[in-house]
Amino acid sequence: MFKGKRVLVVIPARGGSKGIKLKNLRKINSISLIGLVGNCVKEIKNIDKIVLSSDHDGIAREAKRYGIEVPFKRPKELSGDRISDWQVLNHALTAMEKIESKIFDIVIMLQPTSPLRKPFHIEKTLNHLIENNFDSVWTISKTDSKYHPKKQLILKDKEFDFYEAEGANIIARQQLSEVYHRNGICYAFTRKCIISLKNIKGIKSGFVLIDEPSISIDNEEDLSKAEMYLKNL
Repeated sequence: MFKGKRVLVVIPARGGSKGIKLKNLRKINSISLIGLVGNCVKEIKNIDKIVLSSDHDGIAREAKRYGIEVPFKRPKELSGDRISDWQVLNHALTAMEKIESKIFDIVIMLQPTSPLRKPFHIEKTLNHLIENNFDSVWTISKTDSKYHPKKQLILKDKEFDFYEAEGANIIARQQLSEVYHRNGICYAFTRKCIISLKNIKGIKSGFVLIDEPSISIDNEEDLSKAEMYLKNL
């Protein structure tokens, strides 16, 4: 238990990724994305259970190699690309409470596609949730001003328009407020958030701002960037 709370870590890793086939099995410096998240989370003391939620037997075998438990297989109806994080977490939490005959107070979600995470990122997120009585805590990163919503465009047939109408009035970046994005490094939720509120934000939601570099793996270029970064550590 972590500060008197029973903690379940869920690692979601379906087999049907489209951008990179079997993305979760791809390797960075000879270790799969599943292996990297497994190595990271097992450094944290007092975590009660670390489980995989996957529909793919190969990913399950790889997870077991790194000490991640695979007590259930994700059902087919929860394996498509339009399935929400809440659906996956609700299934995992419900299944584990039935298997263990125990109630878990906190659920941590660690996506393998964020290979630059460190154990202290997870510990900081967990502490922040408990100490401030949040329903959820997400790790976030500051968004480069060039990607600000007011600088984005949409296309309509052969024409373009501003994503936000106010974009027409932006001349300098100093006019833009700072915006942030979730980086996928760590999410923490209370049981109430998942079971009762039925979403991953809740009512009282906090954040941990990550200043270190983060990469969310979506394509081959992201894999190359992550590999270069980790080699230079």
